[in-house]
Amino acid sequence: MKLLIALCLVSVVVAVPPYDDIQVLRYDSDNIGTGSYSYQFEQSDGTKQEQVGELKNEGVVGQAEVVRGSYSWIAPDGYNYIVTYVADELGYRSTIEKGTKRI
Repeated sequence: MKLLIALCLVSVVVAVPPYDDIQVLRYDSDNIGTGSYSYQFEQSDGTKQEQVGELKNEGVVGQAEVVRGSYSWIAPDGYNYIVTYVADELGYRSTIEKGTKRI
């Protein structure tokens, strides 16, 4: 049984792709800890993310944080997938689109 567990762990480690050489190409952040904020980043492996948050109806009944953003990545099938989302007092809503194939 111990051998089976050890083999499973070894197979997981071997299957993990190497991420040692992924670089952050761009990172921007505007967040002072109150009210609105935004950030975005892009990595050399094709991963991108951006998000904007703002306080809606600040100081009154119905105050809510509204977050809008998107993220994308290159999947193992070679296609770029893009998720766009909104999270607010109505919940989390997202869409996903299959982009172009990376060559």
